[in-house]
Amino acid sequence: MFAPSAGYDRALTIFSPDGRLYQVEYAIETVRRGTIAVGIKVNDGVVLAVEERVKKLQNPRLSQKIFQVDDHIMIAAAGYVPDARVLVDNARILAQNNRLIYDEAIEVETVARALGDLAQQYTQYAGVRPFGVSLIIAGIDKEAPALYTTDPSGTYLEYDAIAIGGGSDVANEYLEQNYKEDIKLDDAIDLALKCILRVNEGKVDPTNIKVAYISKEERKMKMLPPSEIAERVSKLSKEFQSK
Repeated sequence: MFAPSAGYDRALTIFSPDGRLYQVEYAIETVRRGTIAVGIKVNDGVVLAVEERVKKLQNPRLSQKIFQVDDHIMIAAAGYVPDARVLVDNARILAQNNRLIYDEAIEVETVARALGDLAQQYTQYAGVRPFGVSLIIAGIDKEAPALYTTDPSGTYLEYDAIAIGGGSDVANEYLEQNYKEDIKLDDAIDLALKCILRVNEGKVDPTNIKVAYISKEERKMKMLPPSEIAERVSKLSKEFQSK
């Protein structure tokens, strides 16, 4: 008898006898090994929060895992981040083409579906590999917040709140217990930070955290200043340790 994955994990385009594409599963495992990213949608906006691995002499100012696609759309990544840059570039071109052709802002679902389709194409052709990254696509659609995810298989789904990357099971369980659609955007930021703290058992360097948000009123992506992140993390860490 052959091992379950014998030979089948070397070819992207061949299903194993039990109906699995091992290379796609390996790509999904890459996402699980990445640092956490959290997305939350509430009535008055959307929030993305990520943890990044910053080296000692690295300038933390540049965000590695949060990207702006258009004024009203942003993306957070977990997994192999260089792959995310390729997908984000495609999303930016799509968004700008939509403005040039139709003279209107692109819908968040259109971006999510296009990126899912692109990821899926890389699961069925020889000579390529799947994208080793999952994305959270967040934005404001015609005055309504929207939040989607994509994964290496090409699946795209809509969520109210979701975490991807390492420790996402713990974070998603916390979101299921504590998420409420009617909370304010400011409270959603704290909830996203609490997820990151919970995954790290209350110990996290604020300089390794990036937070971006888009309010329903302004419809423009903004990054939370590092000083405010540090202040919030300090306060929430004390609450976490006191429990």
